[in-house]
Amino acid sequence: MGSYQEHVLDGASAVDLVVALYDGILRFLHAAAAAVEHGDEVGRRLAVKRALDIIIHLQARLRMDVGGRPAQVLSEFYASVFAMILQASQSASLAKFEHTIGCVRNVRDAWREVARDPEVNPAPLQAMANSHAGSDAGGWDAGVSTGSGWNA
Repeated sequence: MGSYQEHVLDGASAVDLVVALYDGILRFLHAAAAAVEHGDEVGRRLAVKRALDIIIHLQARLRMDVGGRPAQVLSEFYASVFAMILQASQSASLAKFEHTIGCVRNVRDAWREVARDPEVNPAPLQAMANSHAGSDAGGWDAGVSTGSGWNA
């Protein structure tokens, strides 16, 4: 990751990091779809691998013990998206990639709405002040030090 991108995420909350990961999935799915259009099998496979890596990371960071039903629903969503990506890649189907992009975009947009809520996603200084309370956002552990002192 470039220096600028690293600095942009330095003060990001865990919810902001989730949105960034979804943006990454979408970027790689668009790259895979473009590769399908250009008949670039290697490019398609590389983009699919990168998108699947992010899905695996998100799935692995779910905390079922804390997140309850929302974490279970996200787990099922990640499994479905994983399967859709594999099917789209195996059949080199632009339509299947576009469908998957739509599904991921819908959930990414929901995470963006969560990111706009100051009670759920406080500004970095607010998060540090509240870190003593052990805040947790939906049972998801970013697995990354966000500079805010708490993991979601």
